[in-house]
Amino acid sequence: MSIYSIGPERASLHGSFSREFPPILTIASGDAVYFRTLDAGWHLGPSTEESQNRFEPRDTVHDNGHALCGPITIHGAQPGMTLEIQINEVRPGNWGWTSAGGRQSAINRYLGLVEKRELLHWALDADAMTGTDQYGHTIALRPFMGVMGMPPDEPGIHSTIPPRFCGGNIDCKELVAGSTLYLPISVPGALFSVGDGHGVQGDGEVSGVAIECPMERVDLTFHVRDNMPLKTPRVRTPNAWLTLGFHENLHEASFIALEAMLDLMREQYDIPRSQALALASLIVDLRITQIANGVHGVHAVLLDGSIK
Repeated sequence: MSIYSIGPERASLHGSFSREFPPILTIASGDAVYFRTLDAGWHLGPSTEESQNRFEPRDTVHDNGHALCGPITIHGAQPGMTLEIQINEVRPGNWGWTSAGGRQSAINRYLGLVEKRELLHWALDADAMTGTDQYGHTIALRPFMGVMGMPPDEPGIHSTIPPRFCGGNIDCKELVAGSTLYLPISVPGALFSVGDGHGVQGDGEVSGVAIECPMERVDLTFHVRDNMPLKTPRVRTPNAWLTLGFHENLHEASFIALEAMLDLMREQYDIPRSQALALASLIVDLRITQIANGVHGVHAVLLDGSIK
């Protein structure tokens, strides 16, 4: 196994997905990469409403979304295969921010917060895994990467905002160290990118953001799997399987996540779909991953030991 390092430099940063972006690194299946990332907003340090210290230069087309590191190519990766991403370590930087309100969105209109913006500035302690804001609120951190994925197999530039079957802005809070993400490979070589560090986030990401922060170290190990065909992302945590569904309609996202879970249950327990659905009604939880990205996310959760 080889180990590589990638930092946030002009050659490695981009703010969109495209199958036409050249890889900055080519690795073998089984290799690991240590990433150091900016926050989603390309900030170089703590910022205020009046002062936005951002990475420059940025391209108005290619860098119009989350600050991502990559893309990297994995030898042997082909559409129809699955990319396994083992999340070994996610260590945040020492600052972050969270905003709410102050912009047009469905939830802000409903709550009457279109004109009222709140901005929390966080001091992060990666050793204690805590964050404290300017008001003295201290919360536990559970860091993960909001964006991990590959470009769709379509020409042109694609936004980093919506999640897709091949990953992207997944924003699933269970993608912490110790979990493994499985993504359908969309393009030859995979062209994987990562960014959008979150210090902690609740299911739903209800204000539209998490604790947005840079990451000092994101340790990922990559494997190409040709024995695990998938249509949607799947996650293995230390004590559960998750299947993810994405759609503009939250009900449809739920159905997609549930169907993927029924497929997993059929694989593991050799039962028909009707029986899997009956059991799922008893032991599978549907959770809202996020309602922040236009394309909403739902994940179905099956805890280990639920069926004996």
